Order: sequence, then C-alpha cells, then structure tokens
Amino acid sequence: MKKPCFVLDSLALLAYFQAEPAALKVKEVLKQARNENAAIFLSVINLGEIAYTVERKLGWKTAQETLHDILTLPVQIVDAPMDRVVSAAHVKAGFPISYADAFAVALGQETEATIVTGDPEFRRVESLVNILWL
Repeated sequence: MKKPCFVLDSLALLAYFQAEPAALKVKEVLKQARNENAAIFLSVINLGEIAYTVERKLGWKTAQETLHDILTLPVQIVDAPMDRVVSAAHVKAGFPISYADAFAVALGQETEATIVTGDPEFRRVESLVNILWL
C-alpha cells in the first residue's frame, strides 16, 4: 500500500510555527512523516513565500531562523524544474490563485498528494487536487 503524500502550503507551515489552532493538523501530518508513514513535500517556491512573509512581519533574522527550522522537519524541499513551472503556469492561467499557490497545486498533481492548507484560494482548485483543510 502506498504511503499518503502531502504538500504543505505556506499557510500550513506559518500556522505551525505561530502555534495557531490549525497547527494541530499540521503536527499530525508531520508526526506521520517522522514515523515514516507519510511523505511531505514543500515547493521551493512556497519556501520562498514563507521566507518573505516572515521577514516582512518579523525581520530577516527570524526569517533565517524559520528557514533553518523548516529544514529540520521531515519535509522534502522540492525544486521547480521547467516542467513544474509550466504546470504551475497552466494552473495559474486557468484559476484565480496566486502563482506560489499554483506551484503547490502542480506539485500536488505530480505527486498525487493532498494539499495541506487553510487558504480559501484553494477552494477554486478542489477539482484538481485533494485538500486537507486546516
């Protein structure tokens, strides 16, 4: 039986690090990955989104610390090769979501993973990917 796969949206990790109520579901998914019962992916584009969001709100030092903390999680940071860039562009062209969110969708489609998010923009792409709502 194939392990469940998840793609984290930036909102999921921001909720986790800010100890918001939604963090509980994120912790559950991370626990599955730590126990090797699931795989978790994060697009490098969404990693950049986290970096600029944290820096804007809390400063460069906190952004660097957050990026370091993300790298300690059982999360695979996934690059954005040309085929995924084109897939994300296709998603963005067809749906009114942010370009960074389109990368999460493209990665979710490619890996057949469930997107973990609380971002209401993803309601627009529920026909394309499975979503675990926070």
